[in-house]
Amino acid sequence: MKKRRFFALFLVLGLLVSLLSVPASAFEEIDVDARAALLVEKETGEILYEKNAHEKNYPASITKLTVALLVFEAIDAGQLSLDQPITAHESAFEGLSIYGSTAGIKVGEVLTVEQLLQCMLIVSANEACNILAEAVCGEGNISQFVQRMNERAAALGCENTHYVNTSGLHDPDHYTTAWDIYLITRALMPYEKFMEICNSKSYTVPATNMTETPRELHSTNFLISNWRARGYVYRDAQGIKTGSTEEAGHCLVSSAVRGDRQLVSVVLGAEKITLADGKSTLTKSFSETIRLFDYGFDCFSRREVVSADELVREVPVALSSEANYVVAHPAESITRMLPTELDLSELTRDITLPDSVDAPIAAGDELGEMTVSYNGTVYGTVKLLALSDVSASWLLVARRDVADFFSRTVVRIVLVVLLLLILAFLFLRGNGRGRRCFTCRRRWRYC
Repeated sequence: MKKRRFFALFLVLGLLVSLLSVPASAFEEIDVDARAALLVEKETGEILYEKNAHEKNYPASITKLTVALLVFEAIDAGQLSLDQPITAHESAFEGLSIYGSTAGIKVGEVLTVEQLLQCMLIVSANEACNILAEAVCGEGNISQFVQRMNERAAALGCENTHYVNTSGLHDPDHYTTAWDIYLITRALMPYEKFMEICNSKSYTVPATNMTETPRELHSTNFLISNWRARGYVYRDAQGIKTGSTEEAGHCLVSSAVRGDRQLVSVVLGAEKITLADGKSTLTKSFSETIRLFDYGFDCFSRREVVSADELVREVPVALSSEANYVVAHPAESITRMLPTELDLSELTRDITLPDSVDAPIAAGDELGEMTVSYNGTVYGTVKLLALSDVSASWLLVARRDVADFFSRTVVRIVLVVLLLLILAFLFLRGNGRGRRCFTCRRRWRYC
């Protein structure tokens, strides 16, 4: 009796464990506390996380990335050079808020293009944007430069972006999306000088024609510098740009490298909150970006979802006495960034293959295709090829060709017509013979 009770208790406990345990493939996304967010694997462009990525938001100083792109493209075109001196004109300061970000540049001050880029990207100086805009389009032509910003964004595929100014100062008609910001950032990242500048913790601007002492610039990006705030530095972070206004909230575009992987994140519309002690604050554009990076690096890994060596399915073969089927295999392997805990057996494979194929078949002939997905996310589509040659039987091919020939509607019609003509001919011929014989008999009777 005791043994039975123990055994029953063991079964109940086992059942409870099985019900309460979480399957190894169970995977839950994080919920980023911001209006919009995006996390992308740079090398492949695979999206690891997105939240309202295509919804319009105010970008604040993230706008300056598009300014930087046009400046670097002007350098590529030979219109500007990094060491080219630029004079700050009075028109570059018109319309700028006295409360906006600044590097303290004065009217008539001369700085190089590189120094202006340092001011714009490290301390987010608004005046530096306009000075660079006039360097590209000419004095007083900032509006023309803004138009070029809109045109360039559109050319990159940004469908929900519109700029009104170069700095990102608030305007209801000045907006973009997390996805569009990613497209602009992706276009900028190949420029080594850009990445060098936006990943700098600080920069010293030498004395100029209007300053007697060097100017110290300290990054507004808490992920790479603790000069302005502590507790946010992320050792894998590399740049890129901050932005904040009352309407836009706190925004951050950043990248991080760990091993051979690089991630790009965008966070828009995050809050800055006061903590329980009543003194400390938490700027969530930085803390949520850290969460995104940890999520991407710790929860995802590159995994092979399809191998070119695997045998997918046997396809019946007709017209061959050599083999009854041919094996289909993927044309290539597919590797994707997937949740580390995901059981690959749970991936959905949609296979498209014919019910049968006719010989002859050569190894490598395309037979169909296969799409691999999980929970509605497609991870790749690959062609399915024949694994081996299959020769055709000439006798079976000939019989098939004869059958196909006589199965054609036109051939059948022609045959019917011929048959009717033959029958008609025989009928008429038979009637003709009958009349002659009757005549002959009649003549013989008279004779």
